Amino acid sequence: MKKILNFENEDKEREFWAEADSSEHIDWKKAKKYVLPNLKPSVKTISLRISESMLEEIKLLANKRDVPYQSLMKIFLSERIDKELSA
Repeated sequence: MKKILNFENEDKEREFWAEADSSEHIDWKKAKKYVLPNLKPSVKTISLRISESMLEEIKLLANKRDVPYQSLMKIFLSERIDKELSA
């Protein structure tokens, strides 16, 4: 196994691993699987322009399900992304 370098910063490390073959530095047969239940994915705020009528319909559906409308929009997007990727 090749030795893993000490990087001066995270950007340098990111550049290295983008090009390097990790199997030359890490014995993946000895790797352990970890579950990180409290890890929250990064989120990014976006601006989305939709018609007022569509927004009102989403809010109505969200109200029926007793969830915030933005959460329902994320659910809808997630379901559609899964469907498109599995097609």
